[in-house]
Amino acid sequence: MGDDSSLIPLPGPDHHRQPSPDAPRPWENTDRAQAAMEGATGPEPPEPPNCRHCGLTCDRRVTYYGIHVLLEPDLFVPAHMVPAWHRWYVDTNDTAWNSREAEPSPGGFCRIPHLIACPGLKLEEIGLWRWLDAVRQENARRARRKADGEDAPEALPNIG
Repeated sequence: MGDDSSLIPLPGPDHHRQPSPDAPRPWENTDRAQAAMEGATGPEPPEPPNCRHCGLTCDRRVTYYGIHVLLEPDLFVPAHMVPAWHRWYVDTNDTAWNSREAEPSPGGFCRIPHLIACPGLKLEEIGLWRWLDAVRQENARRARRKADGEDAPEALPNIG
């Protein structure tokens, strides 16, 4: 067989039944369409997990359909505050999945795709979620600092 490092191993006794990487995959077009619809358009390894619009480094996760999504790093948001189709969850095997329009569980937290917080994009949804505007402003500041070569974190302001 070829390099099967990109396959998600199946648990249990059927792990050997996975098709080889060069086997025909008639579902690929459907997977690509689903990825585009859900915003899973991150760069594939070995490319770095950087946004192609703003250059910021994101948290890249593989999806169950084998395409990568860029998530906002270290940001866990109450799921009820995130619009449908933008709620991402990461399973214990580090695989990301989108809940689409499913109602979030009470008190649940999710991840958001970097695309909706990217300072390099204009979104119709801007202004509907104030916390998302704050994330976009912080990302714009980080992108400016990165472009200016200021990688060192700045001191916290004295507020009291």
